[in-house]
Amino acid sequence: MPNVTIDFLEGRTVEQKREMAKRVTDAIVETLNCKAEAVQIIMHEISKDQIANGGVLRSDKQ
Repeated sequence: MPNVTIDFLEGRTVEQKREMAKRVTDAIVETLNCKAEAVQIIMHEISKDQIANGGVLRSDKQ
């Protein structure tokens, strides 16, 4: 069973997440020759105050 974990900043719509899940699943099915039902995708939404670049929180950047 292919398992995929995707981390991204919060703010995506449910429609965007659905489309991403579909496209990622399709790519894995095509590449690994498995059934779509075997593909599991776990999405982690990260708030901007939980990630920093260059020592600065993303929530502090404009």
